[in-house]
Amino acid sequence: MSKVAIIGAGVSGLSMANYLEKNNIDYHLYERRTQNDLKGHGFILPKEGIEFLSNIINIENLYQKGSFLKKYIHYNQAGEIISEKDLDDVFVVSRSALIEILANEIPSEKISYKTTIGLSGFENGKACIQIDEENTIKADIVVASDGSRSRIRRKIFPDETMKAVLENEVVNIIENEELASQIESNFLKFHHEKGGLTFGVLKLSSTKILWYCQFDITKYFINEDYTADCIRQFMIDNFGDWNALISSIIEGSSYENAHIWRVYELEKLNPFYHENVVFIGDSAHPLIPFTSQGVTSALKDSFTLTNLLKEAKTLDETFKKYEEERRPEIDIHIKNGRILLEQFLLPLCEQPKNTLPISYK
Repeated sequence: MSKVAIIGAGVSGLSMANYLEKNNIDYHLYERRTQNDLKGHGFILPKEGIEFLSNIINIENLYQKGSFLKKYIHYNQAGEIISEKDLDDVFVVSRSALIEILANEIPSEKISYKTTIGLSGFENGKACIQIDEENTIKADIVVASDGSRSRIRRKIFPDETMKAVLENEVVNIIENEELASQIESNFLKFHHEKGGLTFGVLKLSSTKILWYCQFDITKYFINEDYTADCIRQFMIDNFGDWNALISSIIEGSSYENAHIWRVYELEKLNPFYHENVVFIGDSAHPLIPFTSQGVTSALKDSFTLTNLLKEAKTLDETFKKYEEERRPEIDIHIKNGRILLEQFLLPLCEQPKNTLPISYK
């Protein structure tokens, strides 16, 4: 019997598994996708996130896969600089690279891919976790890390309200050495003068660029049945006449693996636990992308929860303490994210200057 069952092998689930592995706590990790399904494109890691990652991985492996960002440079759509700000050990890495690094630290027999988990209810204070109609999982603790639209969470808290955020994103990676050579290792962000439309550029390596756009969903629209051609046309229609760097990136990109991020948030956070189920990462507290704190928050959740489990107190005491320690910081990031969203929607002339697109507590 696995003492801990972790549901979901994204960054939060793999981080939890790594912390448990380092502390010799028995666990098994379940993921509904295949091992090579690495959709999604990149993460920004503030200094604190790197520090927590260094507890569970060889940090040099991370440094080989991404790059440190020296400055945040804010432009208008024509490429005129509005403001600059130095960054303190802020790192950018592709999602696939980070997932691979974290997964490599976990013994293969402790991860089950292509395994869909369901919650049928509770019995004697423990979750009844099913793989299919005939097979169940026995676990003392269930760590739900199945994302912002967590099925485990919605089963336990059926009255929760998820609401669409007024901002969605297109995220992509282009491999083009010539374009990458034109960009220093800075965080570049271009804003439309009317507000509600931005384009971000981050250099991953000497040949790769991570780029994304953010758009106000009340003004701009991509059909739910989007195709690669549809996304490409959306980018050309809305960014084709911007700065030359942006138009070159848009024209040179392939859109087969472009990711559309439909952003949702909980109207009100649920408790972080119920009976023997505890939530971490986005399944506990979806953070909108303006915070750039999703990965760091997941790492801190995993670190905090693991340390509390080592104290061997009752589950109720452990989970209560976990929420008490993590909730205040999460509330700050949610508040900051909403402030950054409101600023994003404003015309450029009304937006505060020297504001970093990162939430700090």
